[in-house]
Amino acid sequence: MTICSCGGTILAKEDVIEVEGKVVDTLPNAMFKVELENGATILAHVSGKIRMHYIRILPGDRVTVELSPYDLTKGRITYRFIK
Repeated sequence: MTICSCGGTILAKEDVIEVEGKVVDTLPNAMFKVELENGATILAHVSGKIRMHYIRILPGDRVTVELSPYDLTKGRITYRFIK
């Protein structure tokens, strides 16, 4: 973990929690409802790399989600598994 010049802290890559899940529903503004393996449902947005490469995410897709240890109800979709 590092400290930025603004006084806040920036999470290192090792501080995130990666879990797999299934996209249940699409929401406006590239947001998705994702059901995790443990049964919890979270709100997730698409990472910049997926958006940059125009990878489409549809309901039913298996994805990898990064969760912050500070808020386990929101996440970032970082990978879509090939069917």
